[in-house]
Amino acid sequence: MSATVSHEVGCSLVFDVEEPATLALQVAVARASTLTLDEDLSVSVEGAPFAGTVRELTGDHGSRFHVLDAPRGAISIAYSATVTGSAPDPVAATELELLAYLRPSRYCPSDRLVGWATGEFGHLGRGHDAVQAITDWIARRTAYVLGSSGPTDGAVDTLMAGQGVCRDYAHLGVTICRGLDIPARTVAVYAPGLFPMDFHAVFEAYTGDAWRVYDATRLAPRSALVRIATGRDAADTAFATVIGGRVELRATEITAVVAGLLPDDRWDDPVILP
Repeated sequence: MSATVSHEVGCSLVFDVEEPATLALQVAVARASTLTLDEDLSVSVEGAPFAGTVRELTGDHGSRFHVLDAPRGAISIAYSATVTGSAPDPVAATELELLAYLRPSRYCPSDRLVGWATGEFGHLGRGHDAVQAITDWIARRTAYVLGSSGPTDGAVDTLMAGQGVCRDYAHLGVTICRGLDIPARTVAVYAPGLFPMDFHAVFEAYTGDAWRVYDATRLAPRSALVRIATGRDAADTAFATVIGGRVELRATEITAVVAGLLPDDRWDDPVILP
């Protein structure tokens, strides 16, 4: 978000819990100093209010986990938030943060693509122009195909297949950037304008003085995105993690709208998320 704007975002999730398990959810809007949140999270079991405790844990970059011990039965999660605010001024990253987002990770094995990335993009340096060229290349060379990738596919799989979904596009952008020694990370977001509506994934790269957001899918304007979770790759930003037990996701419904007109996006402009 650039100018001050207001969003209505949220989700409804239904899980079938066949064996008691711990659910760790990342669906709440990340806390940021430039945002005001009016939000609600409710949990029910077989239609009745959940009698247990929902524990909130704070992660990196304002990300929040909501953790609950789920009994057997149908568990329904409803989250809604009104988000008002704007993007912050550029903020320098710490050296430790930059090191963390230069390393290879599960879905972003940048060490496997160093030679290729250097040959294709190494002459462009390590600034915004280089990341923009990477993003444009992914947009041209990758087809957005629902169901074309699996939960264990990483950036190399996407590069070879030439197709994927939003998380695959983000992983490929992160991996190429890291291969060029540009710190990069994955961001899960609510995305007004996205169709079909779902949770969305983009990536951020550190280009000189700030983390800037890039999206090779070009499916939703970046200035309207609302941050949920930030991490090395999708392993850090999953909207639900099951610990123990046996759980099946039965239904999801995502909502993300912006007050007034949806903003345009000039895809070569640098954009900073709250």
